[in-house]
Amino acid sequence: MFYSAFWLSFFIVARSYFLVSHCSEASGAGFTTMAGTFTHGIRLDISATGYILILPLLASILFVWFSGKWFSAFMKWYTRIVLLAASVIIVVDSVLYIYWGYRMDFTPFMYLKTPREAAASVSILKIFLMLLAILLLAGTAGIIYNKLFRSCFSKPVNRSHRFAATLLFMLLSGSLIIPIRGGLGVAPIYAGSVYFSENMFANHASVNVVWNVGSSFVNRKPASNPYVFADKDEAEEITRSLTISNGATEMVLTTARPNILIIILESFGNALIGPLGGDPLTTPCLNKMIEEGLVFTNFYASGNRTDKALPAILNGYPAQPSVSIIKEAKKTQSLESLVRVMNGMNYHCSFWYGGDIDFADFRSFVISSGFSEIITKDNFSRSDFNSKWGVHDHVFFEALRDSMQYVKEPFFRVALTLSSHEPFEVPMKPVFEGRDNLTKFRNSVYYTDKALGDFIGWAQTAEWWHNTLVILVADHCRRNSLDELVYSPEIYKIPMLWLGGTLRVHGRRVAKLGSQVDIPVTLLRQLDTYSNFSFGKDLLSDDSRSFAFYTFKEGFAFLTDSSAYIYDHQLGKPVVEEGKNPEYAGMLGKAYLQVLYDDYLKR
Repeated sequence: MFYSAFWLSFFIVARSYFLVSHCSEASGAGFTTMAGTFTHGIRLDISATGYILILPLLASILFVWFSGKWFSAFMKWYTRIVLLAASVIIVVDSVLYIYWGYRMDFTPFMYLKTPREAAASVSILKIFLMLLAILLLAGTAGIIYNKLFRSCFSKPVNRSHRFAATLLFMLLSGSLIIPIRGGLGVAPIYAGSVYFSENMFANHASVNVVWNVGSSFVNRKPASNPYVFADKDEAEEITRSLTISNGATEMVLTTARPNILIIILESFGNALIGPLGGDPLTTPCLNKMIEEGLVFTNFYASGNRTDKALPAILNGYPAQPSVSIIKEAKKTQSLESLVRVMNGMNYHCSFWYGGDIDFADFRSFVISSGFSEIITKDNFSRSDFNSKWGVHDHVFFEALRDSMQYVKEPFFRVALTLSSHEPFEVPMKPVFEGRDNLTKFRNSVYYTDKALGDFIGWAQTAEWWHNTLVILVADHCRRNSLDELVYSPEIYKIPMLWLGGTLRVHGRRVAKLGSQVDIPVTLLRQLDTYSNFSFGKDLLSDDSRSFAFYTFKEGFAFLTDSSAYIYDHQLGKPVVEEGKNPEYAGMLGKAYLQVLYDDYLKR
């Protein structure tokens, strides 16, 4: 207990050191916000302490049976080594933050292979001051440790208590998973879990940098692009040719400044939507809406998870194989953001999700995207939760409806549903008979479709509807048949439907191939606003290319009107080549992926 308190105190001092080192930014944020860095950051401090306790607790089991001075010596030297390593990270981080603008991860250690070059831009004086700060921090903490724990870790355990003590230390060792994960919730803790403010410096100050370095080491990504297929300049030129559009855009809205409501539907694939070639019974409300709106019939998810969908929809950033950019706060904050564009146009931006905002690193992404209001399951009563994810969708839509009676215009709202996620628990008598997963999934989609239909039906009577564009889009699909492989297009084909009183056209279908990354460009062109989303295109432009790109675990698919090319990187060859000249489609897709991953690595 006291040893844990020692480390928690050390991390509080470390955060104080960071704030003092950047006092001008800290003072600008205000005292209350800076105090919040401690109350929110304590979660990562506890997690880091949990990791540090692993070896001492395991060594304690040995000490129960083999007592002696060795354990006291082990604890002393173990603590000194960890203190020194932590102090190096803390001090170096405080310097690097000035230049990088984000907390240190494992990246600087990659430059230790060439220490002379790494230190070339650092003055001798700065190196001396850094070494002095490291020695003071580690040395002072070491002296305090010696005073507090001088007589500890040496008294042998009574022989009659050995089994009980062994069991106790084993239980304590196993229980470390709780502080390390950050609790018992669905989502393990991550750096963005401690984000709490619109002030990004305050969010960064909340991060435990020692934890951050360790986490980035364990989850480190390739240092070089594994998807190099062509000359860099050639790949970039091909990618530009895919997304550039100089043609005329069909203006389908009656105003350039509509309210915008994007509703992201969990796992709504075309396979369950009748007008899009799927089952005609599962989504009766959505089926009817499709006949009234503007529907994109050849539209694809960028990836197979929600954490890959959000950057695609809100940042125009394609999903990457094997990694997910949303889990790296320093990268996502550098992305072009549709939300920040809307903020610049004086829209009131909010994000609504009835689940855990810490799941899959949503918190840091949503905050850095620029949302000024964030609604999560914490804003709802626990009596309205299902057993795992959060608020039932009908409760979620009711709260959204109630809030919109007082909404300020123009607004930009993003709402993400969740009831159609496993385990498909919905407060509704089953419509479809069966106990298999597909039937449970169909029932959950039917339930969400009903809740959505009720909300849209009410919205059409609201005053704000006449000046509003509603975009309904799925985050991804799911595998509904054993015949569908991980890369099958059927798993990625999703609906996108535009509705609202500001829509000029009704009952229209757009057949051009596209994906979630095209949403920002297509939307902003309707608002007559320039955008810099380099991986997306305008689906309503008369000369934009018709193609869709999506990724799976270790590969990509590139679809055109005449061909399909799907490449598995582990196999090093295509697994699907169909249509007219699929090799050309493969060349385009490889260039697109190469440029995407180069961009991902440099962020």
